[in-house]
Amino acid sequence: MSETTTGTTGEKTGEAGDTEAGTRLSTAPVESTAVPGSFGGRRAPGVWGRITWTGREVTGWVRWFWRQLTSMRTALLLLLLLSLAAVPGSLIPQNRVDPIKVEEFREAHTTLTPLYDALGMFNVYSSVWFSAIYILLFVSLIGCIVPRTWQFVGQLRGRPPGAPRRLDRMPAYTTWRTAKSPDEVRDAALGVLKGRRFRAHTAGEAVAAEKGYLREVGNLAFHLALIVMLIAFGWGELFKSEGNKLIVEGDGFANTPVQYDDFRAGSLFSYDDLEPFSFDLDDFRATFAPSGPNRGTPRTYEATLTYREGVDGAEKKKVVQVNKPLEVGGSKVYLTSHGYAPVVTVRDGKGKVVFSQPVPMLPIDQNITSQGAVKVLDGYRDPKGKEEQLGFSTVFVPTFAGKGSGTMFSQFPALDFPVLAVAGFHGSLGVDSGIPQNVYQLDDRKLKQFKDENGDILRKMLLPGETMELPGGAGSITFEKEIKEWANFQVVRQPAGGWALGGALVAIAGLSGSLFIQRRRVWVRATAGEDGVTVVEMAGLGRSESARLPQELGELVGLVHDRAPTAPGTAPDSGPDAAPDAAPDAAPDSGPDAAPGTAPGSGPDATPDPASETAPHPGSGSAPDPADSPVPSPEGADK
Repeated sequence: MSETTTGTTGEKTGEAGDTEAGTRLSTAPVESTAVPGSFGGRRAPGVWGRITWTGREVTGWVRWFWRQLTSMRTALLLLLLLSLAAVPGSLIPQNRVDPIKVEEFREAHTTLTPLYDALGMFNVYSSVWFSAIYILLFVSLIGCIVPRTWQFVGQLRGRPPGAPRRLDRMPAYTTWRTAKSPDEVRDAALGVLKGRRFRAHTAGEAVAAEKGYLREVGNLAFHLALIVMLIAFGWGELFKSEGNKLIVEGDGFANTPVQYDDFRAGSLFSYDDLEPFSFDLDDFRATFAPSGPNRGTPRTYEATLTYREGVDGAEKKKVVQVNKPLEVGGSKVYLTSHGYAPVVTVRDGKGKVVFSQPVPMLPIDQNITSQGAVKVLDGYRDPKGKEEQLGFSTVFVPTFAGKGSGTMFSQFPALDFPVLAVAGFHGSLGVDSGIPQNVYQLDDRKLKQFKDENGDILRKMLLPGETMELPGGAGSITFEKEIKEWANFQVVRQPAGGWALGGALVAIAGLSGSLFIQRRRVWVRATAGEDGVTVVEMAGLGRSESARLPQELGELVGLVHDRAPTAPGTAPDSGPDAAPDAAPDAAPDSGPDAAPGTAPGSGPDATPDPASETAPHPGSGSAPDPADSPVPSPEGADK
C-alpha cells in the first residue's frame, strides 16, 4: 500500500502509519524498551536481560553499601553512636550489675517499664541494637583499615614522586644561580635532605624527597588500636566474672561461687576459670577528717589481709587500699566500702544464748548511719516452750548527738558515741517460704511486735553493754561492748584488660601522631644554562596544612646554599630586579636553552606567582655570603 504524507508534520498514513500510531497510543508494556539501571547500563529485552539487569543492580547496591560502611565518615559516626548507646547503661539500672535496683525501678516506674523492656534498656550492653552498632563499627574499621594499609605499604615500597614541571607554582619556592655543576648541586641536596631524615632520590634533573610518613602510621595505628580495644572489650564481656563479698573482721573468704553475696559472669564464663585463693580480714582501719570543710571525709581505708594462693599455698600478708587491690593470678580484689558490725547477744527466757555474733549494718548516709536486722532462726523457745523465731529491726549510729537532739542520725563516721536502737518481733521470719530475702531487712508480714506493759511498741536505744528485756519473760537482747568493722570486697576477673589498656595507649599515641606530624615533599632542581651557570630551584609542598613549611624549606635552602652558594656576578633569576631584556617568549621552565639572565617562569605569557615574585635575590657582583642565602617567601604559604 502506498504511503502519503499529510500536513506540515510529515506523518505517514496508510497501513504502516496506522501501525505506528497504534503502537504509540497503546498502554501495554513494550519488551523492546531498554530500562536504565541505577549503576549504568540498560535492561535488555527478554528473560536473560532481566536476569543480568537484576544481578547488576544487586551487585551495584551491595558495592555502594560496602563503600558507605567502610568510609571514615561512617566509622566516626558509628563510634559516636556507640558512645551515645552506652549512656542508658550508665543511667538506667542493669540486670547484670544490680538486679535489686532493677526491681525497685520496675515498681517505681510502672509506665516506663514495658517500654524499657521492649527496648532492652535493662540489658543495654547485650541488646540487639547495641550489638548491631558494635558489629557494624568493627566491620567498618576493618574495611577502612585494610585497603589503606596496603596503599601505605605500596607508598613505602615506592619512591617520592618526581618534580613537577613548574616548581614556581608550589606554596613555598625559591631559586638562585651557582657556579657548581648540576651534579654537584644534586649531590649536595641529596646529602642535606637525607641528613634531615627525608626519603630522597634523584629523578632526572631534580632531587625528590618526602617526609612525615609517621602521620599515616599514627592514623593507621589509631584505627588498629580501636579494633584491638573492641576485641578486648568483647572478649572481656564474654569471659569476665565479678562478685562482691562483705567480710567482718576475723572472718575469711574462699574464691568459690557459693561464697559470694552476689556473682555475675559473662555468657562464656566457666567456674573452672576462677582463681583458687582465699583470704582472711585481719583488721580494718578507717580514719576521717575531724574538722574543717571536709569534716567526716575518709582519709584512710586500709584492710589487712592474710591470703593464700592455691589450695594449700603459703600465707602472705597484704594491705589493701582503695585503688590498690590484691592481685592473685588474673583476679583482682578491690576494697569498695566499709561499715560497722556491732556484736549482739540474744537469750531466751531461761538465759540460754540463742544468738551471739556481729551483725553487719548497711550505711545510709556519709556519716555511716546504718540499718540492719538481727534474725534468730533456730534454738529459741517462747515462755511456753513453743519453738518460735525472733527478729530485731536495728538502727546503728557511730556518733549519737544525744537524747533530745533530733532524730537517730550519726553526726560523725567514727565510733565516738555509738548507739544501737532496737525494736523486737516474734513469730515466723518467712525464711522457709522459698522466696529469697534481704538479710539486712525484716519481712514482718508474719511477725508480731513486742509491746511493753503499757501496750506500746517495745523500742529502746542501747549503749554498749546495755540490755533490753523482752516482756513476759521472753528473753533479752544485749548490745555488747565489742564493735567490729566490716569491709566489702569486689573480686574481678577481666580477661584481655591489658590488651584494652594497651590499645587505648596506642590509640592516644597514634591520634597524637596523626594530628601533629605533617607530611611534606621537597624538590631541588639543578639545570645548566648556556652561560655555564647552574640554575637551582627549590620548592616544597605540604600534604596537609602546615604553617611551618616555608620555615622548614628556608632551613633546607640555607644548608644547600652553603654547599652551592650564589655565583659571583650573576643576576637574580626572579623578582622585580630580574633582567628587563628577558625574552618575551621564554619558556616557563628555564633550562640549558634559556637565554642568560632569563628568570624561570618569566615572560608576558607566564603566570605570575607571588612566591616567585617575592623570592630573595642576592646582589649581583657581590661575594657569596650566607646572609644572601635565598629563603622562601612567607606569602607562598598562603597561596
